[in-house]
Amino acid sequence: MPEHDQTVGIIRPVILSGGSGTRLWPVSRSHYPKQFAPLLNDRSLFEATLKRVANRNTYAAPFIICNSEHRFFVLEILDRLGIADATILLEPIGRNTAAAALVTALYEKEPDMLHLVMPSDHLVGDETAFHAAVQQAAHAARGGHIVLFGITPSYAETGYGYILKDGPIAGSAVHKITLFTEKPDAARAQTLLEQGALWNSGMFLYAPSVVLSEAKTLALEHYKKCATAVQNIKTDYRCLLLGEADYATMQNPAFDTLIMEHTKRGAVLPCSMQWSDVGSWQALWQLCAKDANGNASVGPVVTQEVKGSYIHSEGPAVAVLGMEDCLVVATKDAVLVAPRSRSQDIKSLLTALENNHKEIATTHVCVPRPWGTYENIAEGKNFKVKHIIVKPGRSLSLQMHHHRAEHWVVVAGTAKVECDGVEKIIHANESIFVPKGATHRLSNPGEIDLQLIEVQSGDYVGEDDIVRFEDIYGRAPESKKK
Repeated sequence: MPEHDQTVGIIRPVILSGGSGTRLWPVSRSHYPKQFAPLLNDRSLFEATLKRVANRNTYAAPFIICNSEHRFFVLEILDRLGIADATILLEPIGRNTAAAALVTALYEKEPDMLHLVMPSDHLVGDETAFHAAVQQAAHAARGGHIVLFGITPSYAETGYGYILKDGPIAGSAVHKITLFTEKPDAARAQTLLEQGALWNSGMFLYAPSVVLSEAKTLALEHYKKCATAVQNIKTDYRCLLLGEADYATMQNPAFDTLIMEHTKRGAVLPCSMQWSDVGSWQALWQLCAKDANGNASVGPVVTQEVKGSYIHSEGPAVAVLGMEDCLVVATKDAVLVAPRSRSQDIKSLLTALENNHKEIATTHVCVPRPWGTYENIAEGKNFKVKHIIVKPGRSLSLQMHHHRAEHWVVVAGTAKVECDGVEKIIHANESIFVPKGATHRLSNPGEIDLQLIEVQSGDYVGEDDIVRFEDIYGRAPESKKK
């Protein structure tokens, strides 16, 4: 990383984590979006984004803005990386990037702190170039410009927005903006490429005071909604929940359309940093190493007479024969098969899927909870089987079920079980029965993950059969999720 330029000051990363990554279904789903999935290696894009701005000599403690459903993904990653200084702002209802930019600018307490806005689901392959670009853009941002990072394109991509630039702003590598174009067709993309257009990275650098001033002029009502949402913040288990009523009545524009397309302060910095928004399976195929036939594969995959394809499995063995330029993506509960050229159309396919199989469309087989995860293994009439993982030092709520009993078999770690006021320690290869109607709590007092198999039995085994009495995560009383 280059030495910090003292003339631009420390910069605040604002990490946007509200996207759902629908074009990467079935690995990415609205309840488990792509920024948290290990798509390229064992490190998620969200984790890579945090590490990119971890140097506190250059970057201040980050603001992270995410959907309230995803807070426990965020907290788990922050804890694992040992990042204790982040501020997490929760959106009670998902909104686009304009709201995220404004509420974080409004929340900022340091008047001279520049904000570096970054989506958490993008890849930056050349981090040295990234840091250098931030330092270059900072000088223009200090001068009152809202700087967008424009990526020098390598081909005519139809899935990105494009920016046409004018001459440079005096004394800098930053240029004026003449045109925004959102996701053109192939012919238009090729023309823009030939005209020297840049890809819109969705990354911005600006002074919060400048953006707020522009918002008051260009979008006063949206500014007022965001200001009220910040005024009505409530603490919510290590996070800050923005005003729900204010978000419910808020419009949903992108920062680009609300501010950048109308402001006279907009500017763009051309840069090359091996950037990708990893927005489709096609984009992922382009990023992956390939075999001699142009195939990229992940997991237990066998191919014969297959060319130019992306084949991904999270569990089941996948065998593909005699296909070309195809996508095959298998998770434990869903399979996608499509031409690779149609990867941008998966979002529309998902809309149809939601009408018939909403749970599979939105919820991953592994469900996050503040204490760990659970995965449904089997389900039938009057029974359900789960694999439960409880992180060290974590506890489920003190709770009770009206309609089901539970049998717990510990397979790894140590469980502390409280049942109707009696505590027991259960070790690996031991089990315990929790009767219907018993008040109970499960905890992990050990230093490794507690893993157990839970067998539920009763006349109803839905997730909403739960009454909470105590909960350290602020979900009592009678929350509807375990």
